[in-house]
Amino acid sequence: MTEDSLVVARTFLSAIEAGFAQSVLEAANIQAFVRADDCGGVDPALQMSGVALIVHADDVDEARRVLDTTATAVDAPQG
Repeated sequence: MTEDSLVVARTFLSAIEAGFAQSVLEAANIQAFVRADDCGGVDPALQMSGVALIVHADDVDEARRVLDTTATAVDAPQG
């Protein structure tokens, strides 16, 4: 694997979730890309295999850590 390799850091059910996660990673200075097989957004029903959030291979461990930490913070009960 080369440092220029791209890997799937996480798969989401929708492009909205993947876009949120992409923003979280970019705020942490991790470049991320969303890959969705939905005919360019014309047919979201085609996303049955999920929406992939892709990062550089060198960043995958940190990206997953950031996403896990964010999910824990977002899912935590309020109050």
